[in-house]
Amino acid sequence: MNKKIIALFFLLLYQGIQSLSAQSFKLMRFNEDYYYLRNDTTGNWYNHIRYIPLFNKDHYYLSFGGEARYEYAATVHDNWLKYGDGYNDMVLQRYSLHADLHLGPAVRVFAQLNSALENFSKFDPSPVNKDALNVENLFVDVTLKTWSTRQRKLVARAGRQELDYGTGRLISVREGTNVRKYFTGGKLMYNAPRFGVDAFVMMDDEVNPGVFDNHLIHEANLWGAYSYIILPKQGNFDLYYLGIHRDQGRFEEGTQKELRHTAAVRYWKYGGGFIYNLESAYQFGTFGNGRISAWTTAIDIGYTFEHARYKPSINIRNDYISGDKTPGDGKLQTFNPLYPKGGYFGFNPRIGPSNLIDIHPYGNLTFSSKFSMQADAVFNWRYSTGDGIYRPSGSFNTAGAGSDERYIGTAYLLSGDYAFSKFVKLSCGLQYFDTGAFIEQQVSPSANSFFINTQLSFKF
Repeated sequence: MNKKIIALFFLLLYQGIQSLSAQSFKLMRFNEDYYYLRNDTTGNWYNHIRYIPLFNKDHYYLSFGGEARYEYAATVHDNWLKYGDGYNDMVLQRYSLHADLHLGPAVRVFAQLNSALENFSKFDPSPVNKDALNVENLFVDVTLKTWSTRQRKLVARAGRQELDYGTGRLISVREGTNVRKYFTGGKLMYNAPRFGVDAFVMMDDEVNPGVFDNHLIHEANLWGAYSYIILPKQGNFDLYYLGIHRDQGRFEEGTQKELRHTAAVRYWKYGGGFIYNLESAYQFGTFGNGRISAWTTAIDIGYTFEHARYKPSINIRNDYISGDKTPGDGKLQTFNPLYPKGGYFGFNPRIGPSNLIDIHPYGNLTFSSKFSMQADAVFNWRYSTGDGIYRPSGSFNTAGAGSDERYIGTAYLLSGDYAFSKFVKLSCGLQYFDTGAFIEQQVSPSANSFFINTQLSFKF
């Protein structure tokens, strides 16, 4: 398509939606509901694609939306010269279109296509960067029962779907990567004003880089239940259980069949100045013929000066994440982060949430409703000298047995967001990783790493 036509299309679209006053876009677009536009009389054409009435019946309507995201990223010594990697850069693109069909108050069908592309990298694309065209979401919701004028309801969902719970430490849609995470399975959801619970059984689909070539594994390998409890003026609790099964779980201890159960609790509160998020999890199960006993605990506290200029916030995170004590003994104490949000430890972390102690101070300035900046420093140690380090995805990276060095390194980050409108946002970031004694010992020669990216996103 001619570039002038594309530019004109985006210009007209941008101008046409400036007058729209609506809810903010959600992380998972199927959580948006445009039923409130049924009585819209503004004549705004964008409203008409967000709410298209059907059959002249109440609660029968269709809604469309989408996203385009462009990113330039460059790295230097991405793995500290472990693989001889030097400078590399790439251009990433992500496109998404979705349709939300409501057939009365009880039945809904949601479908979303996604295209993630990578260009100009000197390496083959990773599964988190390229998936040329896939079905991101395709599910049916059936409302089984409602109570109290629809403030409480029970809904069953079946099909391909995204999952994201809590802070994304264990189950995340991975918004930061070019390819988002999804599953296929069934979920039962109960929601009330102050309590809710999801129970689900899922398959972790295999992701391939081509067009419609992702495959079901035909095996339930993620199941569990996640609940929330809201206590007005006292904070909020999340209680959850997660189970996973992998034919080949790989750790420094070895590669074996893994059956793991996670029981966890989270207590959190945002707003009113103070911010706190406390979370602990214990894992048990089997690894081959051995037993699993692993754990993590995390503290994230801070304060936002809501009435000060630029609303500065100061925060500190501290994580303790267990690692394996004695390699080769058949027992496993390495924590498995399951399907984590890598950006929890910085927007492009080098170290994953296994066998880790970190201290993570960070601060934020909000210069206006459109512009904000954040600065972080992340100090990383190995929890156990009998175990190595892992990638942000949780996969094994570098062996550590035989080394007494604990300090992995320090990451320094600076990022900023500028929202031209609720539809268009520019995000930029840079990161410098200063290697510690462990990396310098295990990767020889080694080098500090550098990362920079610029990302422009458009949602409608």
